[in-house]
Amino acid sequence: MKKKNQAKIKVFLVDDHPVIREGVRSYLTGQGFVSVVGEASDAPEALRKAKKLAPEVIVLDVNLPSLDGGELARRLRLAVPGARLVAYSVHDGEEYVVRMARCGAHGYVMKDQPTAELLSAIRDVHGGGLHFPPGMTDSILTPAPKASSDKPDGAALTSRELEVLAMLADGLSNKSVAAKLGISVRTAETHREHLSHKLNIMTIAGLTKYAIQHGLTSLNGPEACSA
Repeated sequence: MKKKNQAKIKVFLVDDHPVIREGVRSYLTGQGFVSVVGEASDAPEALRKAKKLAPEVIVLDVNLPSLDGGELARRLRLAVPGARLVAYSVHDGEEYVVRMARCGAHGYVMKDQPTAELLSAIRDVHGGGLHFPPGMTDSILTPAPKASSDKPDGAALTSRELEVLAMLADGLSNKSVAAKLGISVRTAETHREHLSHKLNIMTIAGLTKYAIQHGLTSLNGPEACSA
C-alpha cells in the first residue's frame, strides 16, 4: 500500500492549444504526485500515443477540431480501457456534461475554474470515483431515455427534422448535415430554423439538451456512447 501511495499518477493531456497544455502540465508536475507522461493536440495523435503510454488518467479537451470529444472519449476507452477520463471544457451546460459522461468520461471540469479543480478531479477519478459539477450527478446517472416513434411533446416534427435534430445534437455543422443527407446547406439551415421555431429553442446547446432528454440523438444508442 505504501508503494502505491508513493507512485505518481500518470496523466496524459489532449488539447489543441499548446499554451493550455503547457500551463496544465506545469501546474500538475509541480504538485509532486503527478507525472505528465505525454501530450497530444488532436485525436489521431491522442489514440496512438495513449495506447502506447498507457496513462492512468487522460485529461481530454471537449472541442478538438479533428473529432468530437464524445466520440474520442469512446475510442479512448476502447484503446486504453484502464485509463480514467476527465473532460476539460469551456462549456458549462448540463447537456455537455451529460453527453461526455455517457461517452465514458469519469469527470468534467470547466476551463475557467482554478487549475486546482482539475487536480482534484484527477485525484478523484484515479481513486475510482467521479468528479462532476455540483448538482449534475442525478442527470448523469439517469439512464438515457429510449427513443420513441411518437413525436415528442406534440411538436409534430417531421422525420427529416428528427434526423437533422439528431445530427445537430451529435455536433455536426449545417454543412456536415447537408453533406450527410444529400441536401443543400440552405435546406439544412431551413430545417434547423423550423426545429427552433417548433420547439421554441433557439440555440444548438438547447437543441442538444432536448435531443438527449428525448432519446433523439445517436449518443443514446449502443453504437455511440452507451456506458
